[in-house]
Amino acid sequence: MTSGPCPTHQHFANTRWSMVLQLGAGRGSNARSALIDLCLRYWYPVYAYLRRCGHAPEIAQQLAGNFLQHLFRDFRCDAELRRQGQFRRYLLERLTEFLAADRGDATNDQAIAELTMPPPDLEQRNLRDNDATQSSEQVYQRSFALEVLSRAFANLRREARENGHLEMYETLEPYLAIEPAATEYEELTQRLGMRPLALTVALKRLRQRWRELIDRELADTVVSAEELVAERSALHAALSMGTEP
Repeated sequence: MTSGPCPTHQHFANTRWSMVLQLGAGRGSNARSALIDLCLRYWYPVYAYLRRCGHAPEIAQQLAGNFLQHLFRDFRCDAELRRQGQFRRYLLERLTEFLAADRGDATNDQAIAELTMPPPDLEQRNLRDNDATQSSEQVYQRSFALEVLSRAFANLRREARENGHLEMYETLEPYLAIEPAATEYEELTQRLGMRPLALTVALKRLRQRWRELIDRELADTVVSAEELVAERSALHAALSMGTEP
């Protein structure tokens, strides 16, 4: 998977994570909504980590919700975070601290409504994506990467629907990451009523847009182009079961 166009400096000034850092520094009117948005996006890796730590599905779901509530209420932006700059790492560090401090019980503070409603398919995804040979950190890193891909897929599908190309997208989606066999190419041209060259161009453009959407999702979790490059590498490592993504 190659990268898309490199985002500009101005782009990184407006990513979700850069806005959250403004909250930690006492600035930014949109920072709180940005932090809630990031928490909602990444329920899944938090849940998957807790499951691999040995918690039952219901307990893992409750702990994940409590942790995200805690993260929002007690967010801090310290010097180490500013040096590190990546939401993926920050989220895991705070999660391990949360568990070590035994803060699993919900507080009496008013709950943030959005963070009390987990995605409906957490356990199904965890069973599908992870196995018993992985450590809890490997499960977290892989689940985070898969969430990035899932969001890119969802955005690509939405764009295809809005542009009237949903049928073509659904037909070509299985081939975004793999090359169709020669016999499959022929079947695809017949199914879509396209010439071979037109099909090749359409698939190339779809793949390029998918890579751009992956980059856009990753960019929302960092504050610089250098960190985006690092997150691309982390995603590849996690998907290939690297132990140090």
